[in-house]
Amino acid sequence: MAQRRKQLITLLVVVDLIMAACTFVDLRRRDDSQIRGSKRFWRIVTIANPGNSLAYWLVGRKRIAPSAD
Repeated sequence: MAQRRKQLITLLVVVDLIMAACTFVDLRRRDDSQIRGSKRFWRIVTIANPGNSLAYWLVGRKRIAPSAD
């Protein structure tokens, strides 16, 4: 059972690191007007607590309406 728990924790850490990296890339590419709050806030929150990357993706990004071409 201990081995299974270690594998699960390792998986969760890897997923969190990937999500944090994606969050930082997205923050770098987006304009300030496309984000709720400041980029600095979201960077600090993402580093401070595992799982906050999910909060950024659910709450921090403003939805962009598709353009009618």
